[in-house]
Amino acid sequence: MNKPLNRNLHSALASPFLSRQNQPLFLHSKTQIVEQLQDSKDPLSLTSTHTNVQKFGFSNDTFITNHLINGYIRLKKIQDAQQLFDEMPEPNVVSWTSLMAGFIGTGKPKTALWLFGYMAWSPVVPNAFTFATVVNACSVSADLKIGRKVHAQVEIFGFQSNLVVCSSLIDMYGKSNDVDEAKRVFDLMGERNIVSWTSMITAYAQNAMGHHALELFREFNSLSIRPNHFMLCSVINACASLGRLVTGKVTHGAVIRNGHDSNDVVATALVDMYAKCGCLDYSNGVFNKIKNPSVIPYTSMIVGAAKYGRVKLSFKLFQEMTERGISPNDVTFIGVLHACSHSGLVDEGLEYLHSMYHKYGVVPNTKHYTCVVDMLGRIGRLDEAYRIAKSIHVKPDEGALLWGTLLATSRLQGRVDIAVEASKWLIESNQQVAAAYVAMSNAYAVAGRWENVHGTRSEMKRNGVSKEPGCSWVEIKDYTYVFYAGDVDSCPRGGEVVSFLRELEGRMKERGYVGGSNGLVFVDVEEETKEEMVGLHSERLALGFGLLSVPKGVTIRVMKNLRMCRDCHEAFKLISEIVQRDFVVRDVNRFHHFKDGSCTCRDFW
Repeated sequence: MNKPLNRNLHSALASPFLSRQNQPLFLHSKTQIVEQLQDSKDPLSLTSTHTNVQKFGFSNDTFITNHLINGYIRLKKIQDAQQLFDEMPEPNVVSWTSLMAGFIGTGKPKTALWLFGYMAWSPVVPNAFTFATVVNACSVSADLKIGRKVHAQVEIFGFQSNLVVCSSLIDMYGKSNDVDEAKRVFDLMGERNIVSWTSMITAYAQNAMGHHALELFREFNSLSIRPNHFMLCSVINACASLGRLVTGKVTHGAVIRNGHDSNDVVATALVDMYAKCGCLDYSNGVFNKIKNPSVIPYTSMIVGAAKYGRVKLSFKLFQEMTERGISPNDVTFIGVLHACSHSGLVDEGLEYLHSMYHKYGVVPNTKHYTCVVDMLGRIGRLDEAYRIAKSIHVKPDEGALLWGTLLATSRLQGRVDIAVEASKWLIESNQQVAAAYVAMSNAYAVAGRWENVHGTRSEMKRNGVSKEPGCSWVEIKDYTYVFYAGDVDSCPRGGEVVSFLRELEGRMKERGYVGGSNGLVFVDVEEETKEEMVGLHSERLALGFGLLSVPKGVTIRVMKNLRMCRDCHEAFKLISEIVQRDFVVRDVNRFHHFKDGSCTCRDFW
């Protein structure tokens, strides 16, 4: 017979766990313990419930122990969760999967993968949630090699059609830059839900395949399923990368219709999208509606204002953010330094750099020093910029931007010695090889060293290196028109565009314009050497088409994949005055807003 319970114990535990006849109600108490575990929001309550679990003899109950493990995982107490797991006589698939998820949640995806490998030696068989968790670990750790092996096991265990697992695989391949494999998984899915569609659209958006993301979103819209805020964020990001303002506005409308306009993540994406499409006032409008903006929307606005030439706005936002007690992050400082760089404010920029760690605890990295190198180089302090670049020890992939920036500024300042060294660094590191060769050739050309120019060109041909062609595009209504340098045949309304540009060039020459002179062409990234070829740069073709196609009073927005050349920059200023129109050009460096014969960059870009 069971011994009667001690009365003192009965009184002390006050009996939610006992019946009126002082008999244990184990099922009822088990239910209550589980409820207590689910309600535990702090270490004290969880520890108290854990003590009750031990007192009432549930320590070996797998179901309750799993709830305990999840409780400790929610509180980020992964060591306690692991200890419980280690003490379990028979952990089941939930135990294994929960602990793996706990390691991922505490920034230890490699440990989760190790645990999965150890699980293979146990009698426990993984389920769909186990595989989804393990795939997530591969995604977080960017381990595509193990991810492929896990994918093979997914198929071996028969989960290749499982919605949760497939969505995780799409996400993993997308984050690992293997979009083709992500699409293969997506295409083979028998059934898709909002998560799988979102994962595939996000994979495209994250891998600079915005066109595919928008096409897939259009296909999704034909299903009459309401998009969630994650999907809308990815679509907005795709619009931002492509400069698709019209599509971005339509997506903004979908955000409002679906009730996501109060979501801070969506609002931040909209702030970024409008800024990257050259609509800083729209960005500011969305930003001002965020009740309590965090560092991320503040940073998006600061970066956007910097690239648009609104330096005072960048500084004002930074000051406002810090006064509100919001700590800037490393990207915030990149935005502020960029503003200083493109405004010639070297002293202010150096002050921000020095305050990063001493005042805000942010350690400067290669990107920050790259901004400083650019800032010094732009005002001719090349020797200082060169010393900084030489003093920073970076890996080739990290140094490409640093040395590429030094190359660009030294080339523009006519410092062939530094330009050649920077080019050689990039070529030897196999980084930006084509751009490095072209830039080095241009530097030699500006210095009049034609033998070196021909030698560099010959070396490019021997090594099979060809430079990236200049490409520009404009969006009119819901269609994007693409233009390539010198390619009149594929240019929409090519004959009309060229005739119109020649007419404009005649009017420009009346105002003193001399195309392709004063060495302007040789420092151009596209680098055509004849005046007539300069007149057919991709941004000019795009502008000509825009002027013929966009109604008066509407700003023409041109996106470009390379740096805008000085000659086209001068031409755009004159054309804006001649035709009395506003143009906005987004190149790889910044925005140029042309109006009444001037540009917001003040010829400093």
